Parts: sequence; structure tokens; C-alpha cells
Amino acid sequence: MHDVAPAPAYPHAAHDEIFMRHALLLARRAQLAGEVPVGALVVREGRIVGEGWNRPIAGHDPSAHAEMLALRAAAQKLGNYRLTGSTLYVTLEPCVMCAGAIVHARVQRLVFGAWDPKAGAVSSVYDVIATPKLNHRVDWHGGVLEASCAELLRGFFRERRAAQSRRSAKADVRQD
Repeated sequence: MHDVAPAPAYPHAAHDEIFMRHALLLARRAQLAGEVPVGALVVREGRIVGEGWNRPIAGHDPSAHAEMLALRAAAQKLGNYRLTGSTLYVTLEPCVMCAGAIVHARVQRLVFGAWDPKAGAVSSVYDVIATPKLNHRVDWHGGVLEASCAELLRGFFRERRAAQSRRSAKADVRQD
């Protein structure tokens, strides 16, 4: 259980786990491409209207986070940058950039899986979503399928560290 965040502002809905499982599949697409495994989707009126997974490395684009790509896809599909009445599902608590985009897009609800104690901008480090000076408030709920979302990330970084260690060991052998 996460001990940093306050109680969520919006209750967990029954279908949240279904959509979060879909976001996990998108996160695995990012992982297969060597990207940090984060997946996101925008749902409106029970339909998926936008999807995204991390692609900053492949796209040479620091803004190509899963949330940003899902928001862009939804806005294109709906023909409007304002995504009122929508819910964004993402496997990791959004960063400052993504949280700002969520507010500007007028997303109604945010549901995320794992907390991000280093860069989370919903409640872990920053509270961008509920800043009273902003013109829109987003209802949110964190920790949906938290264990699965967090393990996917931990496994990715564990493997990345192991690969780096193997490369370092090989370099040391070559120098001997």
C-alpha cells in the first residue's frame, strides 16, 4: 500500500481494472521497443478513443510519454483538444508535463496504477492535478492494479541494470 498519497478524490469504478489491463498491454508494447513500460488510454462514453505507450527514445521526442500520445490520439479522433467527459487510464502516476496536459485537455477523470515517488505530479511529489489556481480540476484515483503496474516497471529497470552490468563486465574482461 502506498503511504504518501492522501485518499483518492474519486472512487474506484468497477470497469477501471478492465481498462487498466488494456493500459498494461500498451505498456508491454513500450517495453518490447526498449522504452520505459508505460501505457495509457482515453475512454469516453465507455469507448477507447485514444491510446499511447512511451516512445520518447524511438521518436527522439521528450514529450512522447504514453499519456501525451493517448491525449493526442483522442483529440484527433474527437476533433477537439478538449476531452471533457473522458477518463485517462495510465499505468504510472503522471509527471508534471503530462499532468499539465491532462488539466488543459479538461479530462474529467484520471486513473493510474503505480505511484511515482520520484516524479509523480498527482500527489507523490507534486499536486498539479488539484492546484486551486488552475481552471480545471481532475478527479483521480491511484493504485488500480498497482502491483502489476509497479512490477512491470521494476522488472524493466532490473533487466536494464543487469544488462548494463553484463556490458561492464565484458568491457572489464576485454581490458584485461
